[in-house]
Amino acid sequence: MYELIFLFLAGLLSGGVNAIAGGGSFISFPALLFSGLPPVVANATNTFSACGGYLSGSFAFRKELLAEKPAVIGFSIVGLIGGLAGGYLLLSTDETIFSKLIPWLMLIATFLFFVGPKINVFLAHHFRQSGDVKGRFKTWGVLGLTYLLMLGVSVYGGYFNAGLGIVILSCMSLLGYTHIHFMNGMKLWLSSIISIFSIIIFIANDAIAWYAGGIVLVGSIIGTYFASLYSKRVDPQLIKNIIGIVSVLLTSYFFYDIYA
Repeated sequence: MYELIFLFLAGLLSGGVNAIAGGGSFISFPALLFSGLPPVVANATNTFSACGGYLSGSFAFRKELLAEKPAVIGFSIVGLIGGLAGGYLLLSTDETIFSKLIPWLMLIATFLFFVGPKINVFLAHHFRQSGDVKGRFKTWGVLGLTYLLMLGVSVYGGYFNAGLGIVILSCMSLLGYTHIHFMNGMKLWLSSIISIFSIIIFIANDAIAWYAGGIVLVGSIIGTYFASLYSKRVDPQLIKNIIGIVSVLLTSYFFYDIYA
């Protein structure tokens, strides 16, 4: 009973902060670890529990996504391949090795959480082009580099979900996208595709803890719904500051736990 309440509250908080400011994986992933799941299973289960929020969020941006069908289709194919590759790579990683990687992965995600928005502003300022963004894709070379970049992001997302949205937004800024609603929609849709196909790999290898993941998923859906209703009354920067402190403390804990 205590584990059920603990995981439900973790999902509730994770969904809530994702709806307001992002960074929910800093709550849900450690919670799954602390509940006793092996690291690789906890990571796979966290991807499963986050997928519902990605799908529901991307549905809200369906008009913006439909207006850019070629880009959406292209990135979806890349996300499919990257999700499968990242999921396979995760399950090919020994539990002991992955345990030692957790502090570093958390550190990368924490760094992106703090610096990501500044990187997005910088990239948008230095790489923005006037006119239609499709002008960025006039040559096969640029097109190939674009999909190669997104493939790398997709493999990362299939391997470790935390910080994925920030990485996708940074890449889209680098590629010249400036329409924030399309960028947010693409972030959520690509996260959905990456997660779904990495989850297929996890299911095929029985790597998801359905009971724990289901509890976190239900809590996350409820948390996302109510946080969305009251998000305008909450200061997003305050939530970001709290999550930032939590992420630093948890990252420090994992470094101490693994290497001390």
